[in-house]
Order: sequence, then structure tokens, then C-alpha cells
Amino acid sequence: MVWSTGAYAFTRSPLRPSGRTNLLDRTSLADAFEAACLIRCIQVEGVRQPATLVAEFSSEAAATRLAELLVRLGMPARPERITAGVRRRYELHRLHLTDPGQPAVLAMGWRQGRTALLDPAAIGASAPRNARRQALAAAAWRAALLAAGRHVRTTILGVRIRDTELAAVLVRGAQVLGSPASVAPRSGCLLVTVPGGPDKDRILRRSAQPTVLVS
Repeated sequence: MVWSTGAYAFTRSPLRPSGRTNLLDRTSLADAFEAACLIRCIQVEGVRQPATLVAEFSSEAAATRLAELLVRLGMPARPERITAGVRRRYELHRLHLTDPGQPAVLAMGWRQGRTALLDPAAIGASAPRNARRQALAAAAWRAALLAAGRHVRTTILGVRIRDTELAAVLVRGAQVLGSPASVAPRSGCLLVTVPGGPDKDRILRRSAQPTVLVS
């Protein structure tokens, strides 16, 4: 087994709470929600892990993206790359935080972002609120496409996940971005799909880059 470690530089002050108790501001919410979605894509219950480990990915791109988000939230992570396997070698990309346990800001970002997307009261609201919901929807799909198992065919774009709440967020997020989505059970996971063609292209385009939030 071969491993390496390093550090991501700290480039921003810690999270920015809004004037309301226990609510993140728009930028911190988008970052914390996407980070939480990345972790939920690969979270496996009942597996013993080091207390400082916040996530372990098979995708370097997913690990890099989460590290960037954690830096922006004021929680720089220490990366660790592990090469394992005997006949078939593979890499795992881990991120460790200084303090053990998942930071409260990620749980806060998940709750606040999930509510903004799923709460029927948020539909038809002001343009800034709709822009925020679109940014959150794009963040959820960006995370899933990076960290979850992709299921790509000519006729569909899909991701395999285990988290039922994340599946609901992805379905609603696709609708917010203008594409229909569905969920189907598979062996040990859920398959969330959008149709191919324009719907698939729309999800890929909207989730490719972070959406600029309107104030």
C-alpha cells in the first residue's frame, strides 16, 4: 500500500453566517450544500474509519472539489492518496480534517439547502430566491456527477447513489434546472436518471460550473 499526504492552502476566512440564527449566507450555503452532497454520494454506514476522515473517494476530481469547498468554508483538509489492491491496483483519495467528526456547517448546509429545494413554499418566489434554488440544484448534480457512480447511455444520464434523501434532492434539482428525472431501485443502490438529448445536455451544462448567485 502506497500513500501520500499534503495540505490545501487556506484562502478564505471561515463561513459567513447571515443575520438570522443558524442560517448560512448565499455563498457559504452553496459551498456547504455541495460539500455535503459530495460526502453523501459516497457515505457508507457501519464502516470504521479514522475519526478525522471526512470523505474517501475513488475519484481524484471529487476529492479535489471537496477540498476546494472546505478551504472556502474555512476548514482546509489534509489529503491522503492510497494505492491498494493486489492484482488490480486502484487509488483512494482521502481528506482529513484537524478536528474529528463532520463539521456542523456541513450538516447545516445540507438541511438549509435541502429545504430550499424541496419546500413547496419556496416555489414561485422572488427572482433571487429562484436563482439560489437553481444554484443549489446545479451544486447537487455537480456533486453527484463527480462522486457517484455514473450510468451514461445514449438515452439517459444517470447516477447511482445509496442515500434516499439525496435521490429526492437530485430529482427536484433536475426539475428546477428544467429536466425531468426519475428514481429506480437497483441492487444495493438507487439509480437517478434524466432522459438523453436536450435534458441530459442541460444537466451537464448547468452543473459544469458553479452558478453565480444573484443578490
